[in-house]
Amino acid sequence: MATIKNFEDLEIWQKAIDIADQLYDFCMNDQVKKDFSLQDQLKRAAISISNNIAEGFEYNNNADFIKFLRYAKGSCGECRSMIGFMKRRKWISKEDHDEFYTSLKNLGAQIGSFMSYLRKTTTKTRNNKPANP
Repeated sequence: MATIKNFEDLEIWQKAIDIADQLYDFCMNDQVKKDFSLQDQLKRAAISISNNIAEGFEYNNNADFIKFLRYAKGSCGECRSMIGFMKRRKWISKEDHDEFYTSLKNLGAQIGSFMSYLRKTTTKTRNNKPANP
């Protein structure tokens, strides 16, 4: 894998920003606008995905990055939960729900795969270090 110099170059960050942008637009829906608490929580969870990816990347070590990727993955689940609630309340169409659900589920899976890659890279690096004399 090529070395990534900026978190903005990560595909998972780019997708997270796209999803947050779409969810922010969705929050302009009349029914969602009426429930300020839900709207606020959905917006915060949505932007939390990309923010955690960025923050973890900036620590410049795999252990911290993995920790923040785990938070980002959790925020994907939080967003899915909220859109599921809105579907039950009939505040979101089945089509919009399914689109958001699929995007968030796929992003969560990509984040999980990236975490696995980083764990393997970290383990391999540790195991290949020469023993102390």
